[in-house]
Amino acid sequence: MPGKKQAGHPPKGKSLRTTLVIYLLIGTLLPLLIVGFISYTSIYSILSGKIGSGISASLRQEALSLENAIDNLDFASKQFALDGQIVEEMSSFLQEKQIYRKSQMMNSINQKINLVNFTNPYIGLTAYIMPDSDDPVLFTNMSTRRGFDLSSLPSFMRYNGADYYGPHGTMYAVGDNVVFSERRIVRVSGQHELYIYLETNYSLLRKIFNQEAYGMKVNHLLVNQSGTLTHVIDGEVPERIVQQAGRSGGSAHEVLNGYHLFRYESPQGWKLVAVVKRSVFNSEIYTWIYKMILLALLTLLFAGFLAWLIWRRVYGPLRKVNLEIIRMAENVTTPVAFTNVEEFDSVLSNFQQMKDQVNELILAVARNEKQKSQFEIEKLLSQINPHFLHNTLNTVQWLARLNGQKEIDKLVTLLVKVLHYNLGKQSIIVTIGEEIEAIRNYMELQRIRYDYEFEFNVEADPEVLSAAVPRFLLQPLVENSIYHGLSDNGKVDVIITAHGTNEVQLIVKDNGAGMDQAKIEELLAEETVRRRGLGIGFAYVMRMLRVYYGEQMSLDILSGESGGTTVSIIIPIMSKEDFND
Repeated sequence: MPGKKQAGHPPKGKSLRTTLVIYLLIGTLLPLLIVGFISYTSIYSILSGKIGSGISASLRQEALSLENAIDNLDFASKQFALDGQIVEEMSSFLQEKQIYRKSQMMNSINQKINLVNFTNPYIGLTAYIMPDSDDPVLFTNMSTRRGFDLSSLPSFMRYNGADYYGPHGTMYAVGDNVVFSERRIVRVSGQHELYIYLETNYSLLRKIFNQEAYGMKVNHLLVNQSGTLTHVIDGEVPERIVQQAGRSGGSAHEVLNGYHLFRYESPQGWKLVAVVKRSVFNSEIYTWIYKMILLALLTLLFAGFLAWLIWRRVYGPLRKVNLEIIRMAENVTTPVAFTNVEEFDSVLSNFQQMKDQVNELILAVARNEKQKSQFEIEKLLSQINPHFLHNTLNTVQWLARLNGQKEIDKLVTLLVKVLHYNLGKQSIIVTIGEEIEAIRNYMELQRIRYDYEFEFNVEADPEVLSAAVPRFLLQPLVENSIYHGLSDNGKVDVIITAHGTNEVQLIVKDNGAGMDQAKIEELLAEETVRRRGLGIGFAYVMRMLRVYYGEQMSLDILSGESGGTTVSIIIPIMSKEDFND
């Protein structure tokens, strides 16, 4: 039929190898992923903070060096512009008409310029400039370019009464270095307009803006005092970054369009900005991520290799176990071959025990088959003997009736009823009414046997007569009352009443001599059953009660040496359909 599985074919599932690989990968990768995630969140902040702090510290150091260079220019320019002796000599030189006297003054001024330059190595080109003259350069320590014009220089700031320019190319005639410069007015007598012009040392900017201090590629932007001009000192930076670098109110560190911007605002009014690409900034983090990826790949390879080794270790014993199962179908007597793996050998040991038990069961089945024919013959005999006994008793009954022997006729009739109840083919489950009727017939035979020396009474509530009970439940109790309770004027009472809402109580009592506890235990013993002829015994009663009622029943025996014994049984009310007969 559709949807029905064919016998002998197990449902298709995942192989042990696949499951083993998946579990090992999960077991090895999951901790790595968790550790990697936690490490990434921690290391990212640590590395980014370290890199950012390093860039900020280097930027501050460069800015301080630039501030120091500007202060040196300021100090030197004040010597040339405010020192009274030099200013007086310059005034005299400008007013002197004699060439010889001018020549002497020129030598003195040049010596002073050289002296200041010698004592301040951060100063490069130094010159006195008179813009209105045909040759504006009056004095200089180095040769200057032709067409010396300060108006073309980029304005940087106004600081301490002087104008600063830069960064720009040097005015030195044979140099191409980038420098910062300063122009300060020199107050001389007369109507002459005179300035002192100073440049930083030709190699100073290369020393200040050194990318080796960062350990990565960093571009520098220098924003002038007014914020209107931004100089790209080194490298190439996108125009939008250049425009954003000099805006006022910018934070000390921000990320903009894939670039990290670090700002330093000098007390002198200018700003120095370090620009780092995000990829360069995160290079250390990327290196750590690549290492983690490599570690994950190596872990994957190791987990796969480990899964393969475990599978090889497990697959061999599994094949042996499967082989033993196949061999069992062919030859159940062959002993199993062990694998030298403790767990599998334990399974194979249990499998060997199962084979031994199967062999024993096969032998037992063979023995049972041999005895089956004997049981069939005995069964036929057990059916023939009661039938022959009934026919014989019926013959005796008719002879007694023909000869007018009423007592013998009554006795045989009662015996036939008792034998029919005891040896008949009816169900093991009967009603209380049927059990009472059988007890009456049995007790009537016993009274005839004992010449009516005891009384027998039955009291039963009509509403419980249809309740079902196991057959022979009361006969062993009545039989024991006769054997143990008979005395002069003996009496046996059977009382059956409803107990509670769904239970029935069965009581068998006598007025005999009674018994002690040892005698009661003897009556309950199995050995007593085998010694009593027709009686089945208390052990049978207890067995039937436990089988059919379990913990729902109770049996109590009350007796003493003063006389009388009472047996009380309480069982639930059940119908025949409630029993699995």
